[in-house]
Amino acid sequence: MPFDPTLTLETARLVLAPIRATDAQALFAIQADRAVMRYWNHPAWTDLKQAYVQILDDLAAIDAGTQLKLAIRERADGPLLGIVVVFAIDETARRAEIGYHLAPSAQRKGYMHEALSRFVAYLFDVLRVRRLEAEIDPRNAPSAKVLARLGFQREGLLRERWRVAGEVSDSAVYGLLAREWQGPGSAAAG
Repeated sequence: MPFDPTLTLETARLVLAPIRATDAQALFAIQADRAVMRYWNHPAWTDLKQAYVQILDDLAAIDAGTQLKLAIRERADGPLLGIVVVFAIDETARRAEIGYHLAPSAQRKGYMHEALSRFVAYLFDVLRVRRLEAEIDPRNAPSAKVLARLGFQREGLLRERWRVAGEVSDSAVYGLLAREWQGPGSAAAG
């Protein structure tokens, strides 16, 4: 099931739409930032080519229906502030995993909560996903707070799950069921 390459989701302050090739510089700046990438499953990027390769892969995945990465912007023609992504989509089980990050300049403004609220609503209400999962480093308190605020529950710990740049780290697994979703417009919200 390919995704709509023209999909646009809007919030009060943000526009979410598929990432573009012109986002390479901004995506590189975000993913080359060691603080942003501190808790990811791969080290910070070191070469702009990595951004171009990633974006080409992301666009192919949208066409193939295996992943949907949306850029977060304040307006449709605005600069890239971050991303939200759904991947590991299992159509039979109707489950998928989400990921996200923001540029340092866009953090602490409530943007991620706003973007993920809209994205999760789309995944549950339009794509009819039954279960969403997120895997984060348990030391990443801001990310845990974002997930908890959306209603995700911490369901377990995968000990020594990742080894990135020589550092071994655990992963906390979070889950949210469609029937538990309390976001705007959700059936569970009444």
